[in-house]
Amino acid sequence: MTSNPPILTIADTLAVPVKPADFPQTVLRFRNDRAAAEVGLDGLSDENWTRHLGRFDPLPDNLPEPLALAYHGHQFRSYNPEIGDGRGFLFAQLRDRRGRLMDLGTKGSGQTPFSRTGDGRLTLKGGVREVLATELLEALGVPTSRSLSLIETGESLVRGDEPSPTRSSVLVRLSHSHIRFGSFQRLMAMDDEEGMQALLSYSCEHLVTEAGAEDPPGFLLAVTKRMAVQVAGMMAAGFVHGVLNTDNMNVTGECFDYGPWRFLTTLDPQFTAAYFDHTGLYAFGRQPEAFYWNLAALAHALSLIGEEKALQEALATFPDHYADAFAAAVLRRLGIEEREPQEDHKLASDLFIFLHRTGLPFERAFFDLFGGRAGADKRSRSPHAELYGAEDVVVRIDERSPLRPERLTHPVFADEPQTLLLEEVESIWDAIAERDDWKPFENKIAAIRRYGEALSPEAA
Repeated sequence: MTSNPPILTIADTLAVPVKPADFPQTVLRFRNDRAAAEVGLDGLSDENWTRHLGRFDPLPDNLPEPLALAYHGHQFRSYNPEIGDGRGFLFAQLRDRRGRLMDLGTKGSGQTPFSRTGDGRLTLKGGVREVLATELLEALGVPTSRSLSLIETGESLVRGDEPSPTRSSVLVRLSHSHIRFGSFQRLMAMDDEEGMQALLSYSCEHLVTEAGAEDPPGFLLAVTKRMAVQVAGMMAAGFVHGVLNTDNMNVTGECFDYGPWRFLTTLDPQFTAAYFDHTGLYAFGRQPEAFYWNLAALAHALSLIGEEKALQEALATFPDHYADAFAAAVLRRLGIEEREPQEDHKLASDLFIFLHRTGLPFERAFFDLFGGRAGADKRSRSPHAELYGAEDVVVRIDERSPLRPERLTHPVFADEPQTLLLEEVESIWDAIAERDDWKPFENKIAAIRRYGEALSPEAA
């Protein structure tokens, strides 16, 4: 824990104190002890867990009251100055085992001054979906916030886009930062140079600590590299976020703030996750473009205190960083060695062309090809074995040495790949909604974690 949360040094610029909702009940539905152990919370009893992460009694020597963060944002490319934490707040700041600052942020914890007409609540289904998404993204190696806690709160919520009334929940996320691109955009709109410098200094000291990131162009360059890694990981995972607005991007480069999301069935560049994304702005194949556009908005905000030409030069590095990160993410997913950059770039690109042309199930293909030739026996048992044949890209994958070939003896490779396609997510929710049966949810999380253990390039 930390007895002097650093956010307090800029709270007057960035946030307003708020009070959590007083929920009718607090029923613990999910606690992530694996993540909690990294910040020293795994020893909490269920009673104390619920008291702190459902009733939001302050943690010892931490924030005395929650803070709702203020920010602006481009939402589907339209600027909106009337947003901020409308159903969440920053509850606490902790240090992980490596000394890195970590935020505990909420979703569904009640109304704030930024709620506008919203009720500040989160449906239980929305909380369940976010837990599932973060678990699979973590297993697939994508930088993401982690769902720390999900508590059912006993209220009946009315929503226009799902059957109502429906059950309610409050979610707590663990992430490296809730400082959004929109936090900088707000200060730019206010022409607040002092506030912008304070936010930059805070971010450089505690969040984006790479060498050379202390001035606006250096900071933007470091953030650009992080965002390239994030979106490359999403693409290699076949993940469609749905709402890639500037207020849904943080400077530490982690997926967070999940609303509509989907994992691809097959590789479809035009697939969108949000039913209201009528133009396909955030379609799967356009996600790197969305990240670049949002980085340009961050560059514009930083021009309040930074030199425009140097900021544009930093921004212009995104395509190269993305190409490198995409190749690395694809090879990681395949469990094979890297080689010369241009060769790696072509292999990754050609694999996606192959997947698009054949219509192979996305996750199944990575499962079948994992380990290259060392995993060929596994591939031969696939229902799609005939589609691999003598494909040039498959031959080139098989020429690569596997990373940690002992992983291929993991029991998951005798089973099926783990996916979270819409039908399964709905089935998990139906068991909860109709029978209050949490076993499919719990079993899925356990299976996803086993899958992640098998895929991880880190030795267990």
